[in-house]
Amino acid sequence: MRSIHNWLVLSPLLAVASCVAAPAEPEDVDIATMEACAGPHASGGGQYDLNGLAVHFSFNALQRPNGTANGQFHVHTTYDGLEADFRAKVTCLSVDEVNHRAWIGGVVTKNKSTDPDYAAPIYQPGKDVWFRVVDYSSGNSGVADRSTFLGFEGAAGFLTSAAYCAGRPWPDADARTWPVTSGNITVKP
Repeated sequence: MRSIHNWLVLSPLLAVASCVAAPAEPEDVDIATMEACAGPHASGGGQYDLNGLAVHFSFNALQRPNGTANGQFHVHTTYDGLEADFRAKVTCLSVDEVNHRAWIGGVVTKNKSTDPDYAAPIYQPGKDVWFRVVDYSSGNSGVADRSTFLGFEGAAGFLTSAAYCAGRPWPDADARTWPVTSGNITVKP
C-alpha cells in the first residue's frame, strides 16, 4: 500500500519535471505529459485531403517553460506509385490561443520518400521543415480541423523553422490548409 501511495504522490511531480527536462527522444513526449505541463502544446493524427490526395499525419509538440520545444511529427502520402514520407523532431512551436492555431517546426530525422522531387538536399535529415494547423473542434464549430503540407527551406520566404514559428504566417480564408477527413487536431495555449 505504501508504494502505491508513494507513486500517487510522485507521479504529478515526475510529470512536472518532464516539462522542464527534455525527453531522451522526441517520441517520448506524450499527451499526458503535454496536459500535465499546462503550457502551449499541439497534437494530432489522422488524414487530410490535399486536393483529392490522402495525406496521413501524426504529431505532438510541446513548448517548455523556458521557450524551447520538443516532440515529433510524421507525414506520409502516396501518389502515382511514389511516396512522400518524412519524420521530424520538433524544435519550435507557436500557438495562437484565440484562433486555436499552431505553427510547428523541426528538423527532418528521416526522409523515406521515393518521389525524386524530394531527393534534393533541402529535404534530407538535418534540414528544417514546418507546417501549421488549426483546431476548429475546440469551439465545437462543426468545421473540420485543417493542416498544411510540409514547408522546407525557402517556402513562403522562410529559411528556418525558427523563423517560420516566429513569423506565424496565416493567409486569409485558411488558404493552403486542407480539411482533416479523419482524426483530430488539438491546440492548447
